[in-house]
Amino acid sequence: MRKGYNDRRKKSTQSKINEQIRAKELRVVGSSNEQLGIISLQEALEVARNEGLDLVEVAPKAEPPVCKIMDYGKFQYEKSKREKEARKKQAKVVLKEIQFRPDTADHDYQFKMRHAREFLAKGYKVRSVVRFRGRQMLHTNFGREVLHRLVADVGDVAEVELGPKMENNLMALILTPKTS
Repeated sequence: MRKGYNDRRKKSTQSKINEQIRAKELRVVGSSNEQLGIISLQEALEVARNEGLDLVEVAPKAEPPVCKIMDYGKFQYEKSKREKEARKKQAKVVLKEIQFRPDTADHDYQFKMRHAREFLAKGYKVRSVVRFRGRQMLHTNFGREVLHRLVADVGDVAEVELGPKMENNLMALILTPKTS
């Protein structure tokens, strides 16, 4: 095995159960959430076996560690179900980018503006970028005009989240869908 291999492996997020628990004394919570107090590991394991359940370490950093008597399989299933629900509820923000030039022709501008409207209608954020080359950097006001025109054209479906801002040779603006 390579040196340092174990360091790179992902640490296990699973709780210790039954014989995996190493503490000598534990604060034990029963299967119906009643406190059994601070007892030795052997006594706790015996109580869990008598009930036909597992001893699961729920707070390993506490002094003494807190363990609960429960069905470990059911605990794992419910935990994974909660994590799955949490992932579903996380909002996925999609950012689409539309690039312009300071001298973008009218038809090209209309085409890109329609795409921006479609993205906003689907609920996506739109990052509009005007890219300057060479001597165009002297006339950044043309790029600003393009972005202000875009804001005016999609103003009924979008609002500006981040105004026109220069970043190196780009001028960027972020639009978000209007919340009705």
